[in-house]
Amino acid sequence: MAEMEPPPAWLADAVMYQIYSQSYADSDGDGVGDLPGLRSRLEYLEWLGVDTVWLSPLFASPFADAGYDVSDYRTVAPRYGTNRDLAALVDEARSRGIRIMLDLVAGHTSDQHPWFRASADDPGDDRYIWADGTASPGPAWVPSPGSRPGHYLPNFYPAQPALNFGYARPDPAEPWRLPVDAPGPRANRAALRDIMAYWFDRGVAGFRVDMAFSLVKDDPDRSATAALWRETRAWLDEAYPGRVLLSEWGDPKTSVPAGMHADFFLHFVGRPLRSLWGNAQGSHNPAWGEDPCFFGPDGDGSMREFLDAWQEADTAIAGAGYVALPTANHDFSRLVCGTRERTMVAPAFAFQLTWPSLPVVYYGDEIGMRYLPGLPGTEGSQLGHEARQGSRTPMQWDDGPNAGFSSAPADDLYLPVDPAGDRPDVAAQREDAGSLLHQVRALIRLRREHRELGTHGTVEVLRSGYPLVYTRGDAYLVAVNPGGRARRCDLGEVGVGPPLLTRGVEVRPDGTLTAEPFSYGVFRLAP
Repeated sequence: MAEMEPPPAWLADAVMYQIYSQSYADSDGDGVGDLPGLRSRLEYLEWLGVDTVWLSPLFASPFADAGYDVSDYRTVAPRYGTNRDLAALVDEARSRGIRIMLDLVAGHTSDQHPWFRASADDPGDDRYIWADGTASPGPAWVPSPGSRPGHYLPNFYPAQPALNFGYARPDPAEPWRLPVDAPGPRANRAALRDIMAYWFDRGVAGFRVDMAFSLVKDDPDRSATAALWRETRAWLDEAYPGRVLLSEWGDPKTSVPAGMHADFFLHFVGRPLRSLWGNAQGSHNPAWGEDPCFFGPDGDGSMREFLDAWQEADTAIAGAGYVALPTANHDFSRLVCGTRERTMVAPAFAFQLTWPSLPVVYYGDEIGMRYLPGLPGTEGSQLGHEARQGSRTPMQWDDGPNAGFSSAPADDLYLPVDPAGDRPDVAAQREDAGSLLHQVRALIRLRREHRELGTHGTVEVLRSGYPLVYTRGDAYLVAVNPGGRARRCDLGEVGVGPPLLTRGVEVRPDGTLTAEPFSYGVFRLAP
């Protein structure tokens, strides 16, 4: 880690916002969100207070997996607009103090990508993982679509052939297991740098790297994959200082020392994130179990798994990067899901925006959009038991047709709009000073005005049950009660000063803290 440059200063104060590009704002009435539509909503994002926007994949694609099957990394998919539209978005966002990050699908391409089509006709090409001959090595392998005999290895769906970054443990008996320094893997590492450079030169601030942990195959301790990313980080620090990599790895204690500036706690890696707000009532894999989450109305969860994982990651990172904490994402259920209703989720934002992690708000969560069950699979969204489409529905802007997302007929929308009569929308909540949206905006502003509430301050947990109570630095106390019962606790010798932002939490003169259901409070500590 000593050879890596520190993360850029802007990242420490970032409040990120993920946009699922096809579901945010449609400008041309085709039912699919696009870049001009997003550009027209930058005023809202500036008003909200986010300063970094991560866009789900925008590149040309056949959309077998919603754009995570790229056919051209240097061209915006026509349904979203043009490269010129992206440049205009980046420029206007910058004028509003907002950085734009893109999504880099690093481990595989579409089977329509020119690299793969050439490889399928060239037995000497090892940019992808090929087992030559007529026999398949196993059920995951897919027959060659070209003149080249044999089978290729996909990463997920058959239309996503895995790029070859080598194997950590080559085996002469399995000749497709090439070492990481073979020509194909070297060419792919160079290609990743070229793709990043192309978009960095056009003003992009960084990339969220899809499945970053999976590039080198048969790499049980991820050491070979870590070496690849450290090499990439060295190049980035020298060629593009100030740009960042945010990984989909799910193990910050490993990924940040491996070269990432930040990494998520993720729903499919252990339980740190699910133990917070995974209530098993939305997009859920039965293998994850149904243990209660802490941020739920029943109030029977535990913070222990999160706190243990946080402490382990924070110690390993040692100030060299950040743990990213999302409210949800395009693969995981929204905060408002099942029995956890819109009136119950403000404490989750209070926690996320006062904890020393990197907050990532998933579009629509700030108004309490709900996970929508029962939708048909769209562009690969149904992954086994995981109905990911329920978290990908159109943004709800107003109470007009299609919630203001699109002028297209309802049947032409990418996914249906929430049909509920009480569905929330931006316009109504901007007019309501007590709305969830205004609470989230106030919490973002508080984090900016008091930097010790962000990544700059230490954290000490005083009470890990209900209510959760912790201090930030030596100046602030935060209390959060995400359960449906009123709670109280004795703060003992901790002196509490005036409140900065509270909703249902009070501290009495005798040191008793009371917390109504679904409440939170941020206070100054007494000098």
